[in-house]
Amino acid sequence: MAGLRRRPAPAAKPFEPPSVTLIRPIRGLDVEARQNVRALLELDYPGEWEVLFVFDSEEDPAFAPTREEVLRHPTRARRVELLVAGEPPEGLTGKLNAMQVGVERSRCTLVAFSDSDTRPAPGVLTALVGALLEDARTGATFAPVYAVADAPLAGDVGYGLLVNAWYGALVARTAQADGALPFIMGQLMVFRREALAAIGGVRCAAGQLVDDMYLGRRLHEAGWKNRVIHTPLRIVTGQLELRAFLRIFRRWILFSESGLPWGFARPNWVRGMVSWIAWGGLAVAVARRAWGRAAVAALPIGFSVWSQLGLQRAHHGPRVALRHYWVPAVLPLLGAGVVLSARLSREVEWRGRGYRLDAKARLGEAQPARASL
Repeated sequence: MAGLRRRPAPAAKPFEPPSVTLIRPIRGLDVEARQNVRALLELDYPGEWEVLFVFDSEEDPAFAPTREEVLRHPTRARRVELLVAGEPPEGLTGKLNAMQVGVERSRCTLVAFSDSDTRPAPGVLTALVGALLEDARTGATFAPVYAVADAPLAGDVGYGLLVNAWYGALVARTAQADGALPFIMGQLMVFRREALAAIGGVRCAAGQLVDDMYLGRRLHEAGWKNRVIHTPLRIVTGQLELRAFLRIFRRWILFSESGLPWGFARPNWVRGMVSWIAWGGLAVAVARRAWGRAAVAALPIGFSVWSQLGLQRAHHGPRVALRHYWVPAVLPLLGAGVVLSARLSREVEWRGRGYRLDAKARLGEAQPARASL
């Protein structure tokens, strides 16, 4: 909570806006996909900008709805195109291949990437570019994310807590006074071209499952800054059952192996260990009918729930309905099982494709995706 409060948002400074290419890789139909496309087209960036939607194929279920929204919806962007990247070559994820194709077709001074499940507020691109230009050594800026579902299921609540209370709050805690971090969480990120060129372009992340964290680490190692801004970015969720959330949780654990420093993840490990000890003490006390000890063991569980709900609200997240309070109570317990699963099996499904990872979370041999259960 102290991390969320210690970086007051500075007053926006005027700047001469360079041109920006905004690249959005899309695979599959996201929740409220049309609204997400419209939000991207409604950005109010004051300079010249263009939008490139990149698909694997015109047969993608999101291709036709995206084209319809582009044709019918007014935008201040000077150029909007739908591109087809085709199947990715070996060693590239579908997303990284789409990013590379977008960069090759881009025409502007700066390059930005936007995830398809996000809904940016009109001014977020302006805030990202403004922060990028404040410091000549800033190579990339990115927006802090928060997850919201309009009608949340248990899985949506768990995902919201993971994004808002677990990861979002830790980004704020880890960031320096100017927002500098040794990594990027890149649901919406803007790059200087010279910074990307210094690390070999986005293709330097070939062989990586997670492009943003790896690119951020390479920029940091090359002497460039990654900076998180204050303007938040919404991740749109919905219709997420608990089982589907656990698959996402597992994927996030695998993602974190490719760029998050230990100091960043340590508080979550502490939360998990304390919860396991507390739940174990509660189970033993109840089995022995030692109700006083049971009450003592329940205190850290209650504190964990209270702290997660408070962090979620402080990081732009929604209130959690009383019927879903059990989710933050058991989430740290589920985390241990998810971590164990990620250690035992190095296969992961992401956007309809299966990948086999090595011990360092790098891409191994591509696997055919299994149908979602």
